[in-house]
Amino acid sequence: MEAYRPEGTCSRQIIFNVNEDGILTDLKFLGGCTGNLQALTRFCLGRPISEIISICSGIKCKNDTSCPDQLAIALRRYQKNKENRMSEIERHRGHPRTLNIH
Repeated sequence: MEAYRPEGTCSRQIIFNVNEDGILTDLKFLGGCTGNLQALTRFCLGRPISEIISICSGIKCKNDTSCPDQLAIALRRYQKNKENRMSEIERHRGHPRTLNIH
């Protein structure tokens, strides 16, 4: 499970899980507008996070952001961190050893 502390919204925390295929499998908001966040959660579960980011980015409520916008930010950070971890793993693997045959 991943956790993100949203900024500028009534919700205090977003907790989510993404499977290996990039599908959102669990989503919980702590605080915020209960009915709206239940609907957002139902809409998002089972969808690719790239699709959720595209749909939810830039939605405004107050403070020039919203819970959906903050979810998009959280998922973008998750993607970036995952890409960075994968790059780090690839760098540490190195290149396969080769034998010189004369």
